Formats: sequence, C-alpha cells, structure tokens
Amino acid sequence: MIEYKGYTGVFEYDDEYEFFAGHVVDTRDGINFEGRSVAELKESMQHAVDDYLDFCQETGREPSKPYSGRILVRVDPSVHRRLAAGARGQRMSMNSYIAQHLQEIAG
Repeated sequence: MIEYKGYTGVFEYDDEYEFFAGHVVDTRDGINFEGRSVAELKESMQHAVDDYLDFCQETGREPSKPYSGRILVRVDPSVHRRLAAGARGQRMSMNSYIAQHLQEIAG
C-alpha cells in the first residue's frame, strides 16, 4: 500500500510487462497509476491524486473523500440489544459506545 494526502493506493507487479500497476481504493472515482520501480510508482500515484484534486477544483466538483468515518453495520437483534444496554450503562450514546470499542480494537 501507498498513502498520499489521505488516499490509499494498492498495486500489483506484472511480471510479463515488468511494471507495477495500481489504483486508489478509498474513492468512488477511478484513480490509476503505474511505474517500473517503486519510486516511479509512488511518484505516479502522487501525480494522479494531484491531477484528480486539480480536476475537481477546476470543475467545481467535490472530490471523493477517503473514508467518511461512517460505517453501516447490520447485527443480530440480540447484539443490538446488548450494545444499547452497554451504552446506557455507561451513560453514552450507542454511537459513542460502539466507536470507543472499535477504537480499542483497531488500536
């Protein structure tokens, strides 16, 4: 993985053509990059992200943001009930309660 300005790029090496090809994973828009070395790959991703952000600015379009911080999770009703009870017991909103536990898990 490569990170630049909050965007994450993943890539693979193509042994037949001897180059790396990658794309940005945390946006709805297609941002692709490539290079023959890791240094070229990183530079290509930086240019691709910068070009994307410039294009959005020039056209007045809001760029896709990497991860909004919102997660929709469906759980069994019994789990939902236990989470709600745990949040009430801590005098927290269920959102804050779950966010705190996710932060502990994620480190």
